Amino acid sequence: MRSIRPLLTCSLLVALLAVPAHGADPARARVGRAPTVVPVATGLNGPAAFTFGPRRTIWFAERGSGKIKVFDRSDGSMRLFYDVTGVDGSGERGALGLALHPEYPQKPFVYLYATRTDHGVLVNELLRIRADHGVGVKFRVLFKWAVSTATNHNGGHILFGPDGLLYIVTGENADPANAQQVGNLRGKILRIAPDGRIPASNPFGTRIYAFGIRNSFGMTFDPVTGSLWETENGPACNDEINWIRRGGNFAWGPSESCGSLPSPRDTNRDGPTPRLLPATYFLSTIAITGAAFCHRCGLPAYAGDLMFGDAKTAQIWHANLTSDRRSIASRSAIMSAGTAVYSMEAAPSGRIFFSGPSGIYRLAST
Repeated sequence: MRSIRPLLTCSLLVALLAVPAHGADPARARVGRAPTVVPVATGLNGPAAFTFGPRRTIWFAERGSGKIKVFDRSDGSMRLFYDVTGVDGSGERGALGLALHPEYPQKPFVYLYATRTDHGVLVNELLRIRADHGVGVKFRVLFKWAVSTATNHNGGHILFGPDGLLYIVTGENADPANAQQVGNLRGKILRIAPDGRIPASNPFGTRIYAFGIRNSFGMTFDPVTGSLWETENGPACNDEINWIRRGGNFAWGPSESCGSLPSPRDTNRDGPTPRLLPATYFLSTIAITGAAFCHRCGLPAYAGDLMFGDAKTAQIWHANLTSDRRSIASRSAIMSAGTAVYSMEAAPSGRIFFSGPSGIYRLAST
């Protein structure tokens, strides 16, 4: 089982052999001049989750401490928004996902997905923190779910969709069976209203939007189609990129097998049919993490592409979508990120930012 650790050290690969999706033509990969990595805020303490606020601010959560801080890009200042107590940052636990209400600050709510001790019990929780004049004053637990003794596979990315609803990806907590249990919130993509209610349009009448998920650190919406895409860590094989569908079964479960070459490797073989296969996968794992679409991102060679990073080889990648934007035609590594990539987001301007163990960075054209 792989973990994203605060100080990941490994050899950076100049290039990787990529296994294309079925029917994809590697020759279609567009070649452009590699971007540069521009440090935005450094000397940080594990900013595993970040997002953007008004007036050029970046909000981030320290995975191990639970502190939510605000960095102002205009003057370089830093302030504490809220200190969430009881956070457990061991293994892949901690403050894992952060989002602001789409109408912030008119609706002054900040959302955090965190592993923490609540009334003496260790749980994963979705918190809604109310702000008063830009400072968090109290929080409400919208819902919580069980945590096993395993410290890995908690997932954790959260974001608001174009429908105004909040999407949360949870890991299966190192037990593949969780991903296929409909009464279990582990190994799922969840969807709720900003006040915590279950939307009437959810497929199962519960918080579950999709299932059969192993462990994910990245989700993003295609600004062209509104479709949700997710990156997913495999076991000893098959890191995935998935085009998420409402009610879809992405088929991770206890029957998974990496096998040994040349026998087939199948990690999408559990649960009800149809079992949805990834848009593309990496036979040799890279610890795939955050993702964001290049839409007015200032990198013309990658316009319209899905950008993503990894924590194992510390690369920035791009995936070129097919014309209907439902599949991936090709993908390749662009450049070294210079650090393990934790999360990736597109700013309101469209520029692509990513975080690592000790900083937040921006991709810029050369």
